[in-house]
Amino acid sequence: MFRLWLVLKSVRLPKSHQRHYLRLRPSPSDHLPVPDLKEDPDPEYDPREQDLVERTLRKRLGSNFDPNFMSISPPMLVNFSAPDNQVKPQGPMPNDIKKLDLTETPYGKRVKVGKKARRKFLQWLWTYTHCPVVYTWKDLGVRFWPRYIKEGNCFSERSCSFPEGMSCKPVKSITKIFLRWYCQGFLKQKYCTWIQVQYPIISECKCSC
Repeated sequence: MFRLWLVLKSVRLPKSHQRHYLRLRPSPSDHLPVPDLKEDPDPEYDPREQDLVERTLRKRLGSNFDPNFMSISPPMLVNFSAPDNQVKPQGPMPNDIKKLDLTETPYGKRVKVGKKARRKFLQWLWTYTHCPVVYTWKDLGVRFWPRYIKEGNCFSERSCSFPEGMSCKPVKSITKIFLRWYCQGFLKQKYCTWIQVQYPIISECKCSC
């Protein structure tokens, strides 16, 4: 029981299942993305071929199956660096940048800044401090279904502040429900079944200390 709590401490059970698994008391991790789970390497705790029938598992997961974040078959698992079109900010410029007063110095003196120069500087500042979410596919292993998840990470190839010192950190997350192969007991006396668990995924990052 203690081993399973360690495995699932970053994953939550939906309320509909908490009544049957209260002793587990799993809770979301304070650190995202979720660290790699420590699994018992004994293959006796893996689901068998008859436990991996796609039609049965799809029915069990129901409307929680999200093809945008889940994959049954191996997607292209590659090391990923964000291309320029993901680093550049999208959408409207944040108000805290748009409303910056560039005509007043920290010492109270006024300076003249042309509209074109102001627009270029604010665009540069927005791009520099922007924190995109970079998505990559991750293999959760045979004890999760679907086995592959599209996980979010905060862009971290450089500091996001000027002067340097701050970094991109997660501020919001969404949860996706997966099936988790769960075994009670030991060896031949064990009982195993699929249970639903909530897996948190980073959905928004922000430049912060």
